[in-house]
Amino acid sequence: MSEAPLPSSLQMPLSELVLLKTGPFGSALHKSEYVARGIPVVNPMHIKAGKIFPGAEARVSEEVLARLAHFKLALGDVVLGRRGEMGRCAVVGQTEAGWLCGTGSLILRSFGTLEPRYLQRFLSSPEVVERLKGESVGSTMVNLNQSILRGLNVLLPPLPEQKRIADKLDALLARVDACRERLDRVPKILKRFRQSVLAAATSGELTREWREARGLTDERKWEEVRLAELGELGRGKSKHRPRNDSRLYQGPYPFIQTGDVAQSGGTIERHSQNYSEFGLAQSKLWPAGTVCITIAANIADTAILSYPACFPDSIVGFVANPAKALPEFVKWSIDVISDRLESFAPATAQKNINLAILNDIVLHCPGLAEQQEIVRRTRNLLELTERMAQRHVVCTARIGSLTPTILAKAFRGELVPQDPNDEPASELLARIRSRVAVSGSAKPKRGKA
Repeated sequence: MSEAPLPSSLQMPLSELVLLKTGPFGSALHKSEYVARGIPVVNPMHIKAGKIFPGAEARVSEEVLARLAHFKLALGDVVLGRRGEMGRCAVVGQTEAGWLCGTGSLILRSFGTLEPRYLQRFLSSPEVVERLKGESVGSTMVNLNQSILRGLNVLLPPLPEQKRIADKLDALLARVDACRERLDRVPKILKRFRQSVLAAATSGELTREWREARGLTDERKWEEVRLAELGELGRGKSKHRPRNDSRLYQGPYPFIQTGDVAQSGGTIERHSQNYSEFGLAQSKLWPAGTVCITIAANIADTAILSYPACFPDSIVGFVANPAKALPEFVKWSIDVISDRLESFAPATAQKNINLAILNDIVLHCPGLAEQQEIVRRTRNLLELTERMAQRHVVCTARIGSLTPTILAKAFRGELVPQDPNDEPASELLARIRSRVAVSGSAKPKRGKA
């Protein structure tokens, strides 16, 4: 065959390539007809990540299936959710053949000129999903009707090329999914690593070699010390909450809230409110280096002030005695026992712990020289963790852009090379039109298609 392959720019309406059927209307299939054991019904909720997962709650008897035989799924059909999240679709395999298409789904049955996997990838591609979202109707739940699908234009390469595209997509997207799964595990790994670093730092393991090189022993240099003995501990002061009195706003004094501590990443470098002179008069300006400890809601979140600031009585401030303790060491020691601290909170609607409990916290504490070495080593390790976390964000964004890029190339005809030995598109197109003409003489009645 000497004719050139189908140009990549040639598009065809989906209505000329597939037979479309909408699942049975609610009047034809009631939930009261569902049975505990029977043939699965495929609704949108049962379609996930390109596969069908039958639900135990949506099944029908053989009698109901026989009555609705027109909506039975056949091998090679593509079933598409028409309600809720757009783009949910899957190819019907041997296992699912004979199951019932649900009310919220559509059947797309090729006339023999579309590779089902190619069609499934097309319908779930980001570009098509965005169009389906834009044209669907419904305020609380979007609904997709046949007219929208019929108007979709799809690139029609020769059938063998469609299969090559589908095979390539299966291979490439499987690798993308594998990468994504590995990346999804990274945050937990980094969290465990950070916890291990802090545990080693506050138990003496991190500086064991440092002590041995100086002929020091754990017994001589580490002591159990109450938190109150290492510095000044006090609750924040705020008789008025910022939201209740406009006189507290627009001042020069940073006002830290519990959310600022929780979202700080360990060091408070930004805040959500400023206190005025009026606010400062009823509060207290804590110095830079203060360890902030939340004692209500999210208990035992900690962060160190990088500048002087005020905070409410839902936060406790600890100012270390520079001759006894470093703020970072105290903060990390509290982080390690944060779960234990939360257990001290009474089981009330608003959990909180009191100052006396914090005063009596016992920390395993070395001398100041070793604390300095601990802080140096721990900072280096935590900075490494942060760099890895930033790289994870970049890699995740890149992986997220791969799938749309790959699919876009596939449906522009750029993913696999064309083969001159494939059946020319002109002959494929002629056969499609012939089949559509034949099938058009027996269109399904309203309510069955």
